[in-house]
Amino acid sequence: MTMQTTPTPTGAGTMDRIMFGDNQFFGVNHMSEEKARAQAVRFKDTSSIVKVLADAYGAGIRTFMCTTHDQIGDVVDEIARRDDFEGFVYYPGMPYAHKYANAVSELGMIETVKQYAPGGMMETLVRGARSAMRKDVEQLMAMLVDAEMRRFADAKTPVVFLQNVVTDLLLGLKMNDMFRAFHDHVRTKFGAEAGFFTMNMPALVKVLEEQGIERPIVCCNYNKIGFRMAGGIEAYDRALETTSVRCVAMSVLASGAIPPDEAIQWVCDRPRIESIVFGASSRGNIEHTVGLINKYTRA
Repeated sequence: MTMQTTPTPTGAGTMDRIMFGDNQFFGVNHMSEEKARAQAVRFKDTSSIVKVLADAYGAGIRTFMCTTHDQIGDVVDEIARRDDFEGFVYYPGMPYAHKYANAVSELGMIETVKQYAPGGMMETLVRGARSAMRKDVEQLMAMLVDAEMRRFADAKTPVVFLQNVVTDLLLGLKMNDMFRAFHDHVRTKFGAEAGFFTMNMPALVKVLEEQGIERPIVCCNYNKIGFRMAGGIEAYDRALETTSVRCVAMSVLASGAIPPDEAIQWVCDRPRIESIVFGASSRGNIEHTVGLINKYTRA
């Protein structure tokens, strides 16, 4: 099938070299559950998150790659009220699966739909019924994205990401046209570029290019020990060199398994990696990591 070229989104452009992530704010640590719990307690208060983001901003970071966790909405609102985050942008990743799973458990399916779906209840049910009858998965996807983007209505979101829990499921089910549908929807509705989280970058990039998505933005683990890199480092390096992927490297420290200096030098030796995203909870660690990335990035 021949793909139609869609207009360039208003959010298109070069991504920042360094981005800040949010795992540390919501109790995500792939190596230590104890540390994850401690961080979750520390960042229960929104002002604690904003303080760390202010430290990141002070270190020169202008891009916050975040989930659509409920608390992120409060973060967006608080930053909007301040005048010291000029040029700050968000790269939201969706869906935040735990949010919906927890809501269904606590509220039930109907109350969850009422809480999260945009528009009136009747409109939502009618649209949902039509989707179910026609097996219109694409329309359901659009409804979910629209619901997730509500809290970013007044914020700048140049890139909108599909979380790996969905990306890799679609990839495994070979529902490849859904990647194009997501790409086209965020471009048309929000003037943004589509990004994709994955645990299998080589396989995903091949599919995205087959779907006519030019220079796809993919965020994936990229580290010296191959931590959570399906297919291994060689396959990732090959994809980086032979495809048009715009790669955002995450987990470059492999959740602390690799010393920062060694880890960042290794990742920066791959000049086609466009951006690096990391999370930290102290000003010292933020400034140290930013300094290392700047030190090893080739001019």
